[in-house]
Amino acid sequence: MPAPAPTLQRSHGTAHVALVQADGRPRLTRLYQQGSAKAILPRGTDLPEVVFLNTSGGLTGGDRLAWRLDLGPAVHAIATSQTAERAYRSTGGPAQVEITMSVGAHGWLDWLPQETILFDACALQRRTTIDLGTGAGCLTLESIILGRPAMGETVATLHLRDWREIRRNGRPVLLEPLALDATALTAGPAVLDGATAFASIAMVAPGAEDALSSLRATLTEPGVTAGASAFDGKLTCRLSARDGWPLRRQIIRALAVLRRGPMPRNWQTLESHR
Repeated sequence: MPAPAPTLQRSHGTAHVALVQADGRPRLTRLYQQGSAKAILPRGTDLPEVVFLNTSGGLTGGDRLAWRLDLGPAVHAIATSQTAERAYRSTGGPAQVEITMSVGAHGWLDWLPQETILFDACALQRRTTIDLGTGAGCLTLESIILGRPAMGETVATLHLRDWREIRRNGRPVLLEPLALDATALTAGPAVLDGATAFASIAMVAPGAEDALSSLRATLTEPGVTAGASAFDGKLTCRLSARDGWPLRRQIIRALAVLRRGPMPRNWQTLESHR
């Protein structure tokens, strides 16, 4: 009689941060951490900075991770990840990641996580939702790297379902669903066209389209294919490359003309190579 399959340990984590404006400055009103999820708020930054961290070191089938950030009216803040997130080979269904953020009236959020690295045979389902109040705005980044070419790694099969949604007063204003599987890895120009690194930048705010010409002027990094468009308070930029390093350089140059302040501390090494 065959031995039963071993029960593998799974990683679960939740982190929740809330900030409100009080006495002319942002104040922390909630910091909740459970399991593998942590949130760090570095001192000495011009804007409040929230750094989310997954202490499990990566994601695999059956893992569950949840980040939540709530900004009160008029609060401006930066949120990022401590390092690149990794999705490893899965033998037990997809890892689940839920990212929920809200920005009160006339507030602002920069959600600038570092890359997600997808390894061969990984399975990841992720949902990001940002709710904006009246007059609020946000700048978001999502970048994905397929394996680590410098380590000789290739990705032949994977399962990715990535849903990004930005709402204003409860109504969707920007939807970015992404479904990626083995077929897409070898598809032509309409999909990846051989790229192993790609990213999406989106800014939603009154007058966001005014930054379009300045953004397009930065899209000159060799080895990176990029395009940008804007209308009705929304600006989007799509980027792809055959290597993650030129993509990083291009992202930093693009963010420099869109952002309202310095890059997060854990991006400073990359910024120095801009």
